[in-house]
Amino acid sequence: MTTAQKAPPHKAAPAPATPAWAALLAASIGQFLVVLDISVVNVALPGMRSGLGLGATGLQWVVNAYSLAFAGFLLLGGRAADLFGRKRIFIAGLGVFTVASLAGGLAQDAGTLIAARAAQGLGAAILAPVTLSLITSTFPAGPARTRAIATWTAVGTAGGAAGGLVGGLLTDYLDWRWVLLINVPIGIAVTAVAAVWLRGGRDTTGRPRLDVPGAVLVTAGVALLNFGITRTETYGWTSADSLVPLVAGLAALAAFVAVEARTAQPLVPLRLFRLRSVAVGNLATMVSMLGGFALWYFLSLYMQNVLHYSAVRTGLSFLPHTIGIIIGSKLAPTLMNRMDARLLAAFGGLLAAGGFAWQSAVLHADGTFLGSLLGPGVTMAVGFGLLMTPLVEASTTGASADEAGAVAGIVNTSRTIGGAIGLTILATAAAKSGSDLAAGYATAFLVAAAITAVGTALIAFLPRPRPQQ
Repeated sequence: MTTAQKAPPHKAAPAPATPAWAALLAASIGQFLVVLDISVVNVALPGMRSGLGLGATGLQWVVNAYSLAFAGFLLLGGRAADLFGRKRIFIAGLGVFTVASLAGGLAQDAGTLIAARAAQGLGAAILAPVTLSLITSTFPAGPARTRAIATWTAVGTAGGAAGGLVGGLLTDYLDWRWVLLINVPIGIAVTAVAAVWLRGGRDTTGRPRLDVPGAVLVTAGVALLNFGITRTETYGWTSADSLVPLVAGLAALAAFVAVEARTAQPLVPLRLFRLRSVAVGNLATMVSMLGGFALWYFLSLYMQNVLHYSAVRTGLSFLPHTIGIIIGSKLAPTLMNRMDARLLAAFGGLLAAGGFAWQSAVLHADGTFLGSLLGPGVTMAVGFGLLMTPLVEASTTGASADEAGAVAGIVNTSRTIGGAIGLTILATAAAKSGSDLAAGYATAFLVAAAITAVGTALIAFLPRPRPQQ
């Protein structure tokens, strides 16, 4: 080569992709931790009350601090993963969650514990959308992605079901602090896997800019809305104690939509909602979760308050339900290859609604595990496993890889807000029966059946899925 000749410019080799197994492992364990920590603390509340001298308000904020931070920051966490790379945001979220768990487990006063729970919720909100976007960005559309989403759905749901059992075992045989400290070794191990095997996923040399006004508005709006919903359980829907945060939250969300429509780099691109799969899928998910919350919450209350099961026995009694969710979720990909995914989701929704109605009919004060819990519980669980896998896939279909985090944030927000509203509606329905707890819980399941049927009807408006190759 002469000096006059120039060597061709060097072209950097593309960054290696994240191994599929690493993405699925990190996403599944991350989602398991997030969902587990929503339910596991409930069993430990009596121990926290006696250990730290917490009153009723303090106990309420141990739960609310996590749920408000989690709901408020989900969309921000999802978009941050798109802008700054899924690996670094996954590790950051898991790091915040792990450190906060350590701080909460070592807390010596109520203020420290509540602050740690809020930090846990923040870490979970950063982590949860990344777990789903890791899957949708790593696995191409088709059977492989469907199987991965099914695993993510099953593991996440199992986390909610395992909360009572894990919390009961740790509280009964160790101490309430271990429901938080158990996250520390798991968080360290998963961080090591993520650091070694996950890839960055985005070149951030272009200095991506986060939509700060949108982030502030949507975080405040969702948190206020969630807070107002929780207040309705105590004060009702027409009280100023509930209406003020609800109206303020809706106003903040309306301002958020106005800001997003004019921002060059929005936190949530509004064009995503022009995708019928995303819009209808998330609406159906939110409505379905209104009823789905009854499965775990009211059965747990029934077993402990009516049948007088211990926390450990309650957790063990949920094992068939957990297995049912896993079976339904793992069957879904195979069935989606052989039939219209909308028909499968509709069948799953109707099966879940039928299970709720069956549960309502057999929930009595003198009930037994075999006569009152096993049959309807497995029916509900299998139905939801068949329903949620195609719904989650539909809710994320059509978005580009660069917007996978934003879509995942929307999906998780739909699930969270649906669960919060559903808990309030169903608790109000249950309270109508006064001191007859079994009758109240039966009413909640009957309402859940009707709501789930409505969510199932929305599936008819999903676009026809493309045949999987």
